[in-house]
Amino acid sequence: MKNLSRLLFALVLVVSFNANAQDENNPWKIGIGVNAVDLYPVGEEAPLGDYFDEFFNANDHYNFIPMLSRITVSRYLSDGFTFTAAGAFNQIEKVGDSRADDLSYYSADGTVSYSFGNIINSSTIDPYLGVGGGYTWIDEIGAGTLNGTLGFDVWFNDNLGFNVQTSYKHAFEDYLPKHWQHSVGLNIKFGGKDTDGDGIYDKDDACPDVPGLEAFNGCPDSDNDGIEDSKDDCPNEAGLAEFNGCPDSDSDGVADKDDDCPTVAGLKALNGCPDADGDGVADKDDQCPNEKGPSANNGCPWPDTDGDGVLDKDDQCPNEAGTVANNGCPEVKPTEEVMKQLNEYARTILFDTGKASFKQESMEVLAAMTAIFKEYPQADFSIDGHTDSVGSKSTNQLLSERRANAVRDYLIANGISAERLTANGFGEDYPIASNKTRNGRKNNRRVEVKLK
Repeated sequence: MKNLSRLLFALVLVVSFNANAQDENNPWKIGIGVNAVDLYPVGEEAPLGDYFDEFFNANDHYNFIPMLSRITVSRYLSDGFTFTAAGAFNQIEKVGDSRADDLSYYSADGTVSYSFGNIINSSTIDPYLGVGGGYTWIDEIGAGTLNGTLGFDVWFNDNLGFNVQTSYKHAFEDYLPKHWQHSVGLNIKFGGKDTDGDGIYDKDDACPDVPGLEAFNGCPDSDNDGIEDSKDDCPNEAGLAEFNGCPDSDSDGVADKDDDCPTVAGLKALNGCPDADGDGVADKDDQCPNEKGPSANNGCPWPDTDGDGVLDKDDQCPNEAGTVANNGCPEVKPTEEVMKQLNEYARTILFDTGKASFKQESMEVLAAMTAIFKEYPQADFSIDGHTDSVGSKSTNQLLSERRANAVRDYLIANGISAERLTANGFGEDYPIASNKTRNGRKNNRRVEVKLK
């Protein structure tokens, strides 16, 4: 009992050791197990062998009692270092190859160990090395020891693990033999704080007061859409990552919160609303949803009542066909450029030889001239016919008159008012080139248009 009291006193002293403040999960650890003491002489000048001679000869040399015989209390320090206080008792019956008469064995030790778990990147297997000291009693003999420790933990989960350890104890007094102490047991880690009870310790919990998920460092995902609430623009409604957790019910690429038409697929440019006629006005605002029109006219096309190509909104004469250049109103008189164009057309009109009938290839030119005349409904024109000098003068005079009237008759037949047109024949009196050449005569056979 005297030695047991010494052991308990020493253990209390060691456990009361106040390590530095710790911020790792589960900084405390308690271990219980059994120990075996090997007093086979070891070390320098030992009579029976060197350090590891018959190290594993458990049957002949290990002292062991079949009951819990060792307890440890550990405190994590920092950076992989842990301080452990241990107390053990045993019954010594074997001293090397000799036998003893049930000597009592007690030990109290303190060890600082370093874990290699992080180095080998393992959370299950945790090997360590330690160094420390303690006090050992064998029956009535006690002495301080310097201890070297090697061991490993196998963790079944965050709190429970299996421990295997061996320590070499070098006594400072010759009367206490140097020896090995081996142990196996269970370790229980505790002391980690989990305020919100979500299984994630506060140290690693980004949201320590709100239950959350490990995937989000302890922060919640209320709508279970895989996006934590702090990054979820719609935390109570399951959505998509591309929309920061908000839904897109109609799958049109516009999140419902930004979609003016969340139940109907639409266009991003129109805040998720459709545009059936593609005029840039959303159907919900389009008074003509199936007909293109500008937004200024509520999606309907501007009318062109007189059909002159100038919309009524821009047409200063909406009920009278006009020209774009004259803001939708009819031109009173054609410009010099227009007259030049008319005469370029007129000079290319071809007649059958000696006749006033048109060649077929002139029909397109006549149609183009008619269109120009229609653009100027208030203007009056003179159609003048000319010939070359071949043949008699009287014949040429008559032919020029007939050809001028043929052009006038065509224009009248195609919608030009007769009151606006006069026809004149000038025969061979006004040549524009020499009649002595073939090309000159060709140029003199012509029709001209003049503004009256």
